[in-house]
Amino acid sequence: MNLRQLRYVVATADHGTMTSAAQALYVAQPALSRAVRELERELGVELFQRSGRGVALTAVGEQVVRQARVALGAVSAIEGLAVTRADGRGTELRIAVTSTLEPELTGRLLPRFARNQPAVRVRVIRCEDRDRVAAALRAGRADLALTDLPVPGDMTAHPYEQREVVLISPPTLKVREPVPLTALDGMRLVLPARGSARRAEIDTVLRRIGATPVAAVESDERGAWIGLVRAGMGSLLWYRNQIDDTEGVTVRSFMPPITRMSGIVHAHRKLPPAARDFLTFAKDTARDGH
Repeated sequence: MNLRQLRYVVATADHGTMTSAAQALYVAQPALSRAVRELERELGVELFQRSGRGVALTAVGEQVVRQARVALGAVSAIEGLAVTRADGRGTELRIAVTSTLEPELTGRLLPRFARNQPAVRVRVIRCEDRDRVAAALRAGRADLALTDLPVPGDMTAHPYEQREVVLISPPTLKVREPVPLTALDGMRLVLPARGSARRAEIDTVLRRIGATPVAAVESDERGAWIGLVRAGMGSLLWYRNQIDDTEGVTVRSFMPPITRMSGIVHAHRKLPPAARDFLTFAKDTARDGH
């Protein structure tokens, strides 16, 4: 039995379905279901039974959830004792980040955090993708990470920001607004270079919506993308919050919107004080809308 299993059982009881619980925790649904089944096998009891489209607690499941809430509350209280420290003096905080989220971390979050916690030295660990981020956390090379969600079930995720993917195109492009997803089929796009982490992200988005555009230009020179669009070479899919120069281009939303949720992630272990401070700071920043 472990705390992750208890968290998943309590979330399933609160949300009524394993799918909703997984979405609330920003973990993969199969990982959550597997953890609950493992706990049931370990205890030798059935915690949930199907009820309509969801699940309902069995009698013994209600008792387990009641005690799980007590246990999780006690763990949270114990972790809270870690705040008695010397103001984080001389400490180092290691944060892993994917390449597409690095501008958010280094350009927005860290400068503000440094003003609040000048004694904390932050080391940024750059990772190509979510798998490498998870590996850094598991190996203890990073205390926290900023990455896209969901993450594997052995990680704890705290939602940070929902990012919108938009179409950046030459003003001459005639397309309905907001842009229907079907418009991407056959559209000429400026794309990141093949094999890059940025290209993998865009390819994932395109596969998810079932669109097949035409690669007009492939370049990993991010600073040149807008110029290529402005020159009429093609349109660009990218995140609205990472567009600084919109002169000479048109930015359009999709219908339905294309979004990706990012989060602050850590392994299921006690966080050092500086990491707890950064997590609290990031949550407050997200709540205040940056």
